[in-house]
Amino acid sequence: MPQNRKEIQSFLGFSGYYRQHIKDFAPREIPLYELCDKDKVFEMTIDRAKAFESLRQALTTAPPLLMPDFKLAFKLYIDASGDGLGAALHQVQIKNNKPVEVPICFISRKIKLTEARYGASQMECL
Repeated sequence: MPQNRKEIQSFLGFSGYYRQHIKDFAPREIPLYELCDKDKVFEMTIDRAKAFESLRQALTTAPPLLMPDFKLAFKLYIDASGDGLGAALHQVQIKNNKPVEVPICFISRKIKLTEARYGASQMECL
């Protein structure tokens, strides 16, 4: 568990490198980024500790991302909420003579202040 601002920044820098491998990365990191603000007191609350553990667990159990086969169709799943945007790119590939939907890439980010006023359908187009 990070004990100070420097340790949480280091963890976020490390985990950010793997953000495309982790579904719903952005919503998990939001409580931890609040700890990086120099104008606020560093306080590891229960919610922040849960966010840290969730992200740490996701790093150790993330599914392997496969290389896309550009001859096959892709499936794009998108979602938006008041906190963040997320998308997952999947593809149905043949594994052991069975069609299997596999993840290619995950993308997520925090909603910007001006984007928070958009409607749901507008947010999902971002």
